[in-house]
Amino acid sequence: MSTPRVAAEILVSGRVHGVGFRDFAQRKAAQLGLVGFVTNLKTGQVRVYAEGPREVIEELARHLEKGPPLARVEGTTVRWLPATGRFASFGVRFAEFEP
Repeated sequence: MSTPRVAAEILVSGRVHGVGFRDFAQRKAAQLGLVGFVTNLKTGQVRVYAEGPREVIEELARHLEKGPPLARVEGTTVRWLPATGRFASFGVRFAEFEP
């Protein structure tokens, strides 16, 4: 039996723009086998949308709490959602918009 897939929107705040955060998030998510995307928000936050097993998304969230070396993460919030199944990989989006 396969593990149920869920989705999460993870918002990361702090010094997370211009420090390689999107590449860091994309690399970690791909290593973990998650699908979805990461994008910078106009608010100065980074938005990560990930689909996969809940335990794996929780592991990604722990990595995002630390971030890459130049980042200074001040907080993360996770909102759990039903998986859409719309994503085949994990990518970086360069413009803010709702999926």
